[in-house]
Amino acid sequence: MISFTELGKGSELTVHKNVTGKQVPQGIPLTIGAGETVTVTQALGDTLTLDIGSRLVRIETEDLENLGVEAPEQLGTNQALSLENQVWNVLKQSYDPEIPVNIVELGLIYDLRVSTLIDGRTHVHIDMTLTAPGCGMGPIMARDIKEKINALPEVDQADIQMVFDPPWDASRMTEEARLEAGLF
Repeated sequence: MISFTELGKGSELTVHKNVTGKQVPQGIPLTIGAGETVTVTQALGDTLTLDIGSRLVRIETEDLENLGVEAPEQLGTNQALSLENQVWNVLKQSYDPEIPVNIVELGLIYDLRVSTLIDGRTHVHIDMTLTAPGCGMGPIMARDIKEKINALPEVDQADIQMVFDPPWDASRMTEEARLEAGLF
C-alpha cells in the first residue's frame, strides 16, 4: 500500500480493484477498471482527484484501498478549540476537486453559525457556494462536509445550504489561494 502522504500531482497509480468515483465537474459516477493506470492531479484533505484519459474523477477516502492507497489518518479534533474553530478546521481540510485550494481559502464559505437549539442540541449552519453554479460536485462536497462536521463530538446537527447570491468570483479568494491557483 502507498501512503496517501506520498502522493502528489503527477503520481501514477494502477487500480487494484474496480473503483467508482465522481466525474468532475458533473458529479456523475464513473468506474475505473482494475489494472488501469491513472494519474493523480491532487491528493489533498482525504480525497484524490485523478486524471483518467483527460477526464477527472474524485475518489472518496473509503475507496482509496481499491487504488492501493492507505487512507490518511482522520483529523483529530482539538477540543481545546471552540466548536466554531473546530468546524473551520474541518472546512479547511475540504478541497475543490479541480482547484488545489481548500474551500475556505477559495472563498466558498459565506456564513458559519453555531447555535444551541431550544432542546439543548448544538446546530451548525453553513452557507456555501461553488465556483460555478451548475457544478455537479456541489452536492457531493456538501454531503462530505456535513458528514465530517456531524462527526465532531459537540455537534448534534449540521446543515449545509448552497447559496449563489452573491455569485462567487476570484476576488473572494485569499492572496495565498490566488498564488496557488496561479491567478497572480
